[in-house]
Amino acid sequence: MSEKVVLAYSGGLDTSIIIPWLKENYSYEVIAMVADVGQGDDLAAVVEKAYRTGASKVVVEDLREEFLTDYVFPAVQAGAVYEHKYLLGTSLARPVIAKHQVQVALKEGAGALAHGCTGKGNDQVRFELAYQALAPDLRIIAPWREWSLRSREDCLDYAEAHDVPVAASREKIHSRDRNLWHLSHEGGELEDPAQVPYSTTWQITRSPQDAPDRAEQVEVEFHKGVARAVNGMRLDPVSLVELLNEIGGRNGVGRADIVENRFVGIKSRGCYETPGGTLVVSAHRELEALCLERDLLHYKQLVALKYAELVYYGLWFTALRDALDGFVEKTQMQVSGTVKLSLYKGNISIVSRESENSLYRTGLSSFTMGDDYDQKDAAGFIRILGLPARSRARSREARPEVA
Repeated sequence: MSEKVVLAYSGGLDTSIIIPWLKENYSYEVIAMVADVGQGDDLAAVVEKAYRTGASKVVVEDLREEFLTDYVFPAVQAGAVYEHKYLLGTSLARPVIAKHQVQVALKEGAGALAHGCTGKGNDQVRFELAYQALAPDLRIIAPWREWSLRSREDCLDYAEAHDVPVAASREKIHSRDRNLWHLSHEGGELEDPAQVPYSTTWQITRSPQDAPDRAEQVEVEFHKGVARAVNGMRLDPVSLVELLNEIGGRNGVGRADIVENRFVGIKSRGCYETPGGTLVVSAHRELEALCLERDLLHYKQLVALKYAELVYYGLWFTALRDALDGFVEKTQMQVSGTVKLSLYKGNISIVSRESENSLYRTGLSSFTMGDDYDQKDAAGFIRILGLPARSRARSREARPEVA
């Protein structure tokens, strides 16, 4: 019996040609693992294609709910956003896919894992760091770092020579990755950061110019930092994100055009559509502002930056990320309530924020004088804060040459 390898299989050009390539170069029995993270593909067609191109077995894993509850929602709770704009859609999907790929390999008695990531991108790091954390003894095969193919055209030629259907691939100019949380676009006109994206590049969000001429309001309810209802309807995680994607998409919300720093040190340009995710993140941020006290909220911003880096760099299965989750979970204990947003032609404005755990006190914040705050106390407070400045000023007066 030949040795087995489990390939993370999408049905796209790269992973489709990897099946015959592995059989030719390693004489492996190839098991294709198809992860459903909400990409919207015809899974029956993907499975059929895998068998047609030489897979001995195809395993389909429905990871949609796990992807949201165990990866996306914790990142939202943490406030993780990479380089101000990227809501980490692809970055968060890779560890859950890799985890189940490892589980399939162990169950099937495979000795190796394979992926279709290039040697320039972030995904190779994300997959392989996950493999090493979960199954360090399994061999890792990265064809893009081994084969002689150097371009998309080379891959298309190889596919045609091995009877792999490529008609759709020849028509595509973009590399796209889609899941429940987002849709990313790279390549084509986007390789020039001075070039505006084509109108046809965007797929799941309406152009703000074509969005409705009336604002639409949407209310998101959270329990301990996790979104659980939209407009008063309790929904399962998958249905909730799908509904928010629809609402945000038709109002032109969630587009991002980014020049980002890849982990390998290359700057790349991509466009991301995250309509539902943008609504969730915006609402969650407003609720935290209402429910978290100042020093905790400010320190959490530092944690959010580090958390985003860990996710982007592929360091999900690490002790640091696990420890940060403990901190984040504690901060979210009081983050429950509702936030109402108004959406208009790509813009989001806040209508209301409500929570039983709100720290906002009208008696304290109002310009009307009340008994809860004695304004005379501010004088001593300011004098204490100003002590270092006064001391420095008097020192300069005493020694003019130091000034």
